[in-house]
Amino acid sequence: INLQNLSFQDKIIFIVGNSRSGTTMMLRIFNNHPKLMVLNELHFFEQLWAPEDKGKAISKEKAVVLASKLMLTQRVGYMTHDQDFTKFTKEANLLFDELSKNEIYAEDVFHHFTKREVALNGKSIVCEKTPQNVFYLKEIFELYPNAKIINMVRDPRAILLSQKNKWNRRNLGADYMTKKEALRLRINYHPITLSKLWNAAINAAKSFTSDKRLITVRFEDLLEQPETTLRKVCQHIEVEFNSNMLNITQESSSIEKDSQEIGFKKERASNWKKGGLNTTEKWICQQMCSKNLVLNNYEIESFRPNLFYLLYYYVSFPVKISLALVMNLNRMKNIVETLKRRMK
Repeated sequence: INLQNLSFQDKIIFIVGNSRSGTTMMLRIFNNHPKLMVLNELHFFEQLWAPEDKGKAISKEKAVVLASKLMLTQRVGYMTHDQDFTKFTKEANLLFDELSKNEIYAEDVFHHFTKREVALNGKSIVCEKTPQNVFYLKEIFELYPNAKIINMVRDPRAILLSQKNKWNRRNLGADYMTKKEALRLRINYHPITLSKLWNAAINAAKSFTSDKRLITVRFEDLLEQPETTLRKVCQHIEVEFNSNMLNITQESSSIEKDSQEIGFKKERASNWKKGGLNTTEKWICQQMCSKNLVLNNYEIESFRPNLFYLLYYYVSFPVKISLALVMNLNRMKNIVETLKRRMK
């Protein structure tokens, strides 16, 4: 592939934030645009690359392995049974030859892979959706100065409901999900953990609110005013709004089966009020996130915690977070750095 012969824009759009539902919806929206292609969650930053890797040359062998892993994640998936990246070694060698540089850096492999993948699909603007990249905005802007960031934010109480049931996606349309992945998602859930992560993601993006390369989009605004919100997003990333972006199917919910119904369901914004969370979970979330809730224009409601449940959540927290750490060890290249960013 000769990228020079394509009408390719040398910028990359990162869709990040504390709302996986929001970033996934934006993926489906953008993929309906003739110029945009959103890659799957590549988990390059944090899992395949750490800040200390910046500017460090890597061998051809390591570059090929890295490219093969990126291809596997994009072509096959991140949560499937098939995790044999060696099947892409031959193509990864071709990608390495295309780089044709004396010194290769991991960040070069990532950027070239994303451009190459989008070109293969006849699109011209790279978009990458990994929510956790919100914790690496400083590094992203240093490595890719032309990057644009779309920071998706959602009500943390809605996120609690979504994450509490996310393990059940395996029965709602995500049949590619392994039993081990479903178990990991179930162990990950705890109202204290998720409230801390929500705050950490909000605070990570807060440092860049004055940077014109970043725009924050509330998931609720996208549901309630899709066209108005998307026109603002398109202006930010410098592409023309396309009406086909509104024609998305109903997928990726943790409480409803996937559907081919077209459009945006406004009621998803308030599903957390209709059940699925007890008052103690909602109270804990509001207590921990109150400052950032107000900052992002979310209303704080009146809840009274159940003292028995409250004691249970605080006693179980160290146990659940320890189990979650064990289940997620293979997702962190630098464990200390990852925990420091996520629990800040």
